Amino acid sequence: MSIVTIRNVEFLNNPARFLDPYKFRVTFECIAPLKDDLEWRLIYVSSPGNEELDQELDDCLVGPVPVGVNSFDFEGVPPDPAKIPPEDVLGVAALILTGSYKDQEFVRVGYYQNTEYDNEEMKENPPQKIMFERLVRDMNTKPRVTRFQIKWDVSPSQGVAAAGAAASAAVPSADDLDGPDEDADMQPPPKTNGVS
Repeated sequence: MSIVTIRNVEFLNNPARFLDPYKFRVTFECIAPLKDDLEWRLIYVSSPGNEELDQELDDCLVGPVPVGVNSFDFEGVPPDPAKIPPEDVLGVAALILTGSYKDQEFVRVGYYQNTEYDNEEMKENPPQKIMFERLVRDMNTKPRVTRFQIKWDVSPSQGVAAAGAAASAAVPSADDLDGPDEDADMQPPPKTNGVS
């Protein structure tokens, strides 16, 4: 059982210009006190077949984390256009939010991002050279959520979890975030590109 469960991720600027920062609010529930901070990372994936092109846009530490429902606003820089192959700029890319505790990834929330020009003429006849200032992005609001079993500081069997869960405010179920083919409890992912 996870000590921390994401309840909602709300994009505060969607759709937005491609070169605008990503702004969103993460709401999560913690059912037991944690000794260390949670680390959150935002990763842009332009070319799914080539992890070397993934860009870590930002990261932040959140803590200390009290028992109950918590939220924080997260702002990440846009991807560096120079690091995106021209053939991967338009169309679908991915944005991944990861949550880790003590260098152990416990959740990964992936969103599809569609990037296109801001007017019909340019959509139908894109210029030879990408005009990033004319691109807009639109995030799909149905994420793919994957949870991983990790070693937490406390165990729900210590009785702390039940008390924390009972005292928490009512929030939408994390299942509302899950896709139909969700794998709820997986082993931690292998380390890639410095992302645990």
